[in-house]
Amino acid sequence: MAYGITGMEKNENVYYYVNWSPLAIADRYQIIYKVPSVAGIFEIYWMDELKRLRMFVVGQTNYGGLRSELRRITDPELCNNDEKAKKILEEKEIWYRYAPTDSAKIMSDLIWFFMSIYFPGNTSVNHSGRYKKIFVKESTPDKLIWVP
Repeated sequence: MAYGITGMEKNENVYYYVNWSPLAIADRYQIIYKVPSVAGIFEIYWMDELKRLRMFVVGQTNYGGLRSELRRITDPELCNNDEKAKKILEEKEIWYRYAPTDSAKIMSDLIWFFMSIYFPGNTSVNHSGRYKKIFVKESTPDKLIWVP
């Protein structure tokens, strides 16, 4: 099954379909072996003591691709300037999933959508401005339930 993102424009709206990769434990060697070196969006989670996934990062990458960005973000040895993040990376089980796309505008629309849903009030990202409304449907081989 191909992972990725498709979109359909209707009137002034867009309907995206995100087909996520399966959730995987962040292991530096597995990421290098399994994750493609292409642009796309990703989500990273950490497992708490009650075996619940907690959102860690929602992001996108153009340069270097998903492989290098997931490798960089999930490795405590590469986390130099954020002690809180480094502690989570060292002590917790880290999980990730991704969806490739080569469109920066699609990535900005989706990251804005997810950030507005996951972290209401966060105004640090903007969508592409092309559409009046953005709708998203997700598909994943895993049943994902996470807590904020």
